[in-house]
Amino acid sequence: MNEIQTIIEEHCSSEDLERIVGSLVRHNDGQAATEGYRDLVALSRLGGELVGGLIGYTHWNWLFIKQLWVADEVRRSGIGRRLMLTAEQEACHRGCLHAHCDTFDFQALPFYQALGYSIFGQLEDYPLGHTRYFLHKRNLNAPGST
Repeated sequence: MNEIQTIIEEHCSSEDLERIVGSLVRHNDGQAATEGYRDLVALSRLGGELVGGLIGYTHWNWLFIKQLWVADEVRRSGIGRRLMLTAEQEACHRGCLHAHCDTFDFQALPFYQALGYSIFGQLEDYPLGHTRYFLHKRNLNAPGST
């Protein structure tokens, strides 16, 4: 029998990546309802120029906010809030009930909390000297939640 070798590959082939993800999805689908993964992107433009964007995805009944960015020159103008609410509304249309995201102490923790997100976990010293927060928002369809 051949010995199993485990190595780090800096350039994994798309076929290997697809096999890993596809195999995991098939396993998960056998344990729970089909996940229904779909990317979700919301963009804000000013005069045709991109000034904000949200990248996330929906699966099972959750929205995950992966990244949220607003250009420095238009911060605190409501664009971040509009991006979040737009994503939450689309997630509801897709059948999502809840949302989650993460942020750092030097990013937007109060922003997410003002939108109804609550901390459910944190990692100290991630990066060193800072904290990474994990947040969720339950019941996106509840009155006043979006």
